[in-house]
Amino acid sequence: MLNATTIAEKILDWYAVNARTFPWRTNPDPYAVWVSEIMLQQTRMETVLPYYDYWMKAFPSLKDLAEADLQEVLKLWEGLGYYSRARNLHKAANVVMQEYGGVIPSDRKTLEKLPGIGRYTAAAISSIAFNADEAALDGNIRRVYSRLFNIEAPIRSTEAEQKLWALAEALLPKGHAGDYNQALMDLGSGVC
Repeated sequence: MLNATTIAEKILDWYAVNARTFPWRTNPDPYAVWVSEIMLQQTRMETVLPYYDYWMKAFPSLKDLAEADLQEVLKLWEGLGYYSRARNLHKAANVVMQEYGGVIPSDRKTLEKLPGIGRYTAAAISSIAFNADEAALDGNIRRVYSRLFNIEAPIRSTEAEQKLWALAEALLPKGHAGDYNQALMDLGSGVC
């Protein structure tokens, strides 16, 4: 039987060889990670990549996004759908500028207070951009854990959610959360 340490080691070893290269991984700036996580909600990676590049050229910093006109933000978002994500990103950028002096909070609980950021997104930003020991649970990670631990309950049911979050927290390797979460995302995307 594999224990938590063995599972984490095997997943991190796999990731060291198979990690996909993305701009927000080569430069895990909190703003870049945040933008990527919001864009990737319910949108495929191959769709997001060109939008991400255009976005970062138009709004290279949180300050640029906060100062932008909302219509300009929405225009650049065209084609990604779910426009509430763009509205919330713009609104949250303004909140960070006004309430946090332009510094994106590193704490998951504080991030969750921002418009458009829930438990998963806050954990992803916190672990990837700030090396915080936060477990994340997106669709890809759900698939990995469901298969690895033979969870038969529907993946979005309350029963499955409780089991999956408990697994995510129990298996999280301290000090390696960002890489571990991204490894699970890549594994789920490519294998599951």
